[in-house]
Amino acid sequence: MEALTPADVQNALKRLNLDVKIQTFEASTATSQQAADAIGCELGQIVKSLAFIIDDQPILVLASGDQRIDDKKLAAIFNVGRKKVKTATAEECVSIYGYAPGGVPPFGHRISGLPTYLDDSLQRYEQLFAAGGSPNAIFPLTLTQLVAATGGQFADVKREAAV
Repeated sequence: MEALTPADVQNALKRLNLDVKIQTFEASTATSQQAADAIGCELGQIVKSLAFIIDDQPILVLASGDQRIDDKKLAAIFNVGRKKVKTATAEECVSIYGYAPGGVPPFGHRISGLPTYLDDSLQRYEQLFAAGGSPNAIFPLTLTQLVAATGGQFADVKREAAV
């Protein structure tokens, strides 16, 4: 199955009436740090789109680039054991979400109605930047636009810092 492209994300942006342009970079923006370096923003302003399969159900978790996800917290939300929380494989990313890892956008996926959870950490910023469909494409959007476009709900799913 072919992966979707930044053009597909641009079409999704248009359907959502978001007047933003996807930027493509020569260098990879697949990691949050690479994306922040390319844009020149804080690491926390990068929206990580993390694909999970929980009890055979695909979900999307959106988190700040400076945070890690706690699979125990995700398991608790779904009332399942931690072993039921799996990170989607590269193949699942393409077949279910539509995009290769490092380029998964927060919306515009192959399947619609994907349950989406936004980590509370994103609320620290109004201006954010998200993957645009490939490991070297990014687009800007506000927190308000992100919430409206994804229909996601906020949850505390970040891993607590070790003391």
